[in-house]
Amino acid sequence: MASVPSLASTVQQRLAEGLSAALPEAGSADPLLRRSDRADFQANGILALAKQLKGNPRELATKVVDGIPANDVLKEIEVSGPGFLNITVTDQAIVKTLAARAADDRLGVPFAENAGTTVIDYAQPNVAKEMHVGHLRSAVIGAAMVEILEFTGEKVVRRHHIGDWGTQFGMLIQYLIEHPHELDHKSEDEVSGEEAMSNLNRLYKASRALFDSDEEFKTRARARVVDLQAGDEETRALWQRFVDESKIYFYSVFDKLDMDIHDPDVVGESGYNDMLVETCRLLEESGVAVRSNGALCVFFDDVKGPDGNPTPLIVQKSDGGFGYAATDLSAIRDRVQNLKATSLLYVVDARQSLHFKMVFETARRAGWLNDEVKAVQLAFGTVLGKDGKPFKTREGETVRLVDLLDEAIDRAASVVREKARDLSEDEIAERGAQVGIGAVKYADLSTSAARDYKFDLDQMVSLNGDTSVYLQYAYARIKSIFGKAGDRTALAHPELELAPAERALGLHLDQFGETVAEAAAEYAPHKLAAYLYQLASLYTTFYDQCPVIKPEPPKEVAENRLFLCDLTARTLHRGMALLGIRTPERL
Repeated sequence: MASVPSLASTVQQRLAEGLSAALPEAGSADPLLRRSDRADFQANGILALAKQLKGNPRELATKVVDGIPANDVLKEIEVSGPGFLNITVTDQAIVKTLAARAADDRLGVPFAENAGTTVIDYAQPNVAKEMHVGHLRSAVIGAAMVEILEFTGEKVVRRHHIGDWGTQFGMLIQYLIEHPHELDHKSEDEVSGEEAMSNLNRLYKASRALFDSDEEFKTRARARVVDLQAGDEETRALWQRFVDESKIYFYSVFDKLDMDIHDPDVVGESGYNDMLVETCRLLEESGVAVRSNGALCVFFDDVKGPDGNPTPLIVQKSDGGFGYAATDLSAIRDRVQNLKATSLLYVVDARQSLHFKMVFETARRAGWLNDEVKAVQLAFGTVLGKDGKPFKTREGETVRLVDLLDEAIDRAASVVREKARDLSEDEIAERGAQVGIGAVKYADLSTSAARDYKFDLDQMVSLNGDTSVYLQYAYARIKSIFGKAGDRTALAHPELELAPAERALGLHLDQFGETVAEAAAEYAPHKLAAYLYQLASLYTTFYDQCPVIKPEPPKEVAENRLFLCDLTARTLHRGMALLGIRTPERL
């Protein structure tokens, strides 16, 4: 199905034609159109044009308006102030455009013209370590960007760069060799994520205590790191057990988050080991990196330490070991050369911004990134408690992600139970999970990623205000209307005059495609969340002011209103799915 041009783009085109007819000397000038609270749209491009042509803006504006032929889209164009154009579109144009959207599976949203391949690096937990609240944002924001970009036609490759390498594995593996049953499972049946994590936790604490107290164990553990790095078979097999046990746990958490994670997408730090030596060789031979006190370093004019001396990116340490930079640069090489990425998107905590700025600049100097291939960090802020301080438990510990999600689900289930008239206990539990997880995701996604946000469950599961629960209830309410509609059908009637609340809802529905395109281009899921909240708010006003079922309006009016209800429901459902949030039909 072909994409549907939005009203804004149609108006923009008519104005541009009027501009070039009235002012051929202006060339193809931009009318600078935007939504307005004075009319449907406002165009203020004539001010800049008048400056350029040294004319009177109001006279020019009047000339342009006179030059636009009568048509079925523009109802009224009024010249206001110093030369703004206030534009009202016809009711017919609104309904016809929406009817074209409704006829399409994709709601008329076009595919991006210049779609490429994006590799998204997100949801990066560490092997043998519990996931905590700090892991939430990367997973939630990354998963939403995957959906949004794929919907615009981008080819998306998911990458979970898990922390599965490093000196701590010497300690863990050596302990497992000396205590071989520590990772055994209680039964042959499926292992729960909880059991896997408690095994790993127990082993981690015990090995850490031994490492800190027993010099001989420490020596054996350090020798084991060397074996691991040298690829010794027994050591690698034990290392793999830690990775596999951790995956049981990771996948159980991602499952609770209602996120799909597939084995081939999990490529941890270890996945780039074979490339590290060559990455260093390429950087050194090209002069991008230089030896300094035995270490291989990349220097930057604008990165200096507190002492005023340059702070380099260390690619290889003086003892021959490799740091994160070597792995990250090797990952860039792999993603650009093997995965043929045109964009690399890293959903990583803002506190790592300097590291990524240096890594990206190094990759540019090496020629792995260029004008055709870009890398961007989608940096996110911290999750704060209600008190505005970093989120901790009462004991001052980091909050386990599982506990947080379970509590959100419990709270949501009690909200659902309070409102539910005819849901079974099973349905309440299922909806509770959808509402609770939706609430957590939406609270994260409705804040600009760069900002910190407060984790406040009372606020998140509230039925009022900017919450996913409000949106989910709006959706369920529309669905219930269709249960009461009897034999009336949803049908667009372009010949009808629209009430103000119908027009406002219609104009907003028409902006869905533009909003999705903006959220994709700017890596800004919060713009989509804001759009959906406004859609639900406009729908609430429409529902209050424009009876759909009772008191019964005339047949055509009822059909047209049901049509608006249906398109609103489909837009909410599609938009929420792009954020990774379920919309239950009954709540």
